[in-house]
Amino acid sequence: MTQWIGIVLLPSVIVLGHFPAIASAASIPPTSEPASLTENTGSLAQSTSVSDLSDVTPADWAYQAMQSLVENYGCLQGYPDRTWGGDGPLTRFEFAAGLNACLSVMAGLSTQEVVAPADLATLTRLQREFQSELGILSARVTALEAETATFQAQQFSTTTRLQGQADFNLGLPFDPIAVFDNDNDPEVVENSVSIAARARLNFDTSFTGDDRLRLRLQSRSGDFLDPFGGLADGGDGDYEVELTDFYYQFPLGDRIDITLSARGLQGSDWVTSTILPYDGPAVASAAAPGFYDSGGSSGNGAGLGISLELTDDWVLDAGYTASNSGGATNPAIGLFAANSQSYIAQLSYLGDGVIHAGLVYLHSDQSDEFAGGRSGAVNTYAGLISLELGDVFLAGHGAYQVFNGGTDLSWTVGLGVEDFLVDGSQLGLYGGQLPQLEDYVNNPLVIEGYFEIPINPFLTITPALVYGEANLRNDSGTRTDDTSFYGVIRATFTF
Repeated sequence: MTQWIGIVLLPSVIVLGHFPAIASAASIPPTSEPASLTENTGSLAQSTSVSDLSDVTPADWAYQAMQSLVENYGCLQGYPDRTWGGDGPLTRFEFAAGLNACLSVMAGLSTQEVVAPADLATLTRLQREFQSELGILSARVTALEAETATFQAQQFSTTTRLQGQADFNLGLPFDPIAVFDNDNDPEVVENSVSIAARARLNFDTSFTGDDRLRLRLQSRSGDFLDPFGGLADGGDGDYEVELTDFYYQFPLGDRIDITLSARGLQGSDWVTSTILPYDGPAVASAAAPGFYDSGGSSGNGAGLGISLELTDDWVLDAGYTASNSGGATNPAIGLFAANSQSYIAQLSYLGDGVIHAGLVYLHSDQSDEFAGGRSGAVNTYAGLISLELGDVFLAGHGAYQVFNGGTDLSWTVGLGVEDFLVDGSQLGLYGGQLPQLEDYVNNPLVIEGYFEIPINPFLTITPALVYGEANLRNDSGTRTDDTSFYGVIRATFTF
């Protein structure tokens, strides 16, 4: 009888030893989103009947043992969602923690002569066998409690998570840049090493566990790829700190997310995915579908967005952005009568299979003139697709734009390999023509090859080669014919 009780207890007494009971916030690794948005950090829930556990049935081989432990001795707990997780692996430390929990309960009951002497003898033998593990576990729990106390005393906020990113870009043009003056005479600019950098701090706050309030501070300077659409993280600014993002997201039911933006969101910011795998890892902004930001309102306006998950694979996104001169929405004019405004709708297929795709309609009203004196509304019709064949992807997009004075076609196409030589890396090559609006005489051509290499969880290095051709004109009539080949190295630090 004693041996049988011991055999039954062994797989069952791991009741308090599941690690959620002893894990602390200090042990949770950093993620791209606040822990309160993505993780369940609740405590274990006491069960008074084995039927409280939704994933335990009378057909399970350990059902009777679990029923005895919970109903006779009261030393069994499940997860907050009333599950047990009986198929999970078990370490000796976890078993020791669960055994110790039951021993504590049994010791109290033994004084009341509730536990049979034979059962108590079996438990005593098990306690001796796992004495070493219990001692190590006790020391670990003590150290963990001390770390948790330190973390709680020094944490930035109970509701807000601070995340940072710093990007450094080093670029070298391999050939001279020819600049034409007003007399159409070329002036040669010597090759020189260029540096561009950007720093960001995100303050992500959750009040319910499912929502997010984001405030982003950003400082940057430099963009040596400006004639070809710029660096993905470049831009003017002279390292002045500004609030670039200010918005609040919250769910409305299980399949709808609402975003209210005071600043920072426009175009692709309203959609779940831009589909193209090279949008992000590449160093040039040409990797992002250019039509999202072409001819529309600037991101310093206010806006409203909605994301509707039609099925597990289909998502419909829509967003509206409005801004006036100086970056503010004028209440006297009204939100839907701003000088510069745009609205977007995108239907995306984001299944687990080979194909990801999207169809986009974007309407923009722009008060500023485009190249050639054009101004007014721009209507954009676009399609995006990505084929993922194992670690290899083939992707591209096309956009047709109609505006006052003409039409325009822009596109990109690229291919790449995920996890090439290094886990988490991406080797890619893409090329295409940017939208012709704004200051371009014609559509700029950009071709880039890049290799994004994660050095560790906090540092990523991306060497790239970028070729570009562009013809620009400015307000004074000066034209720049730029054909250049750049070598670029980007270092990205996350913390």
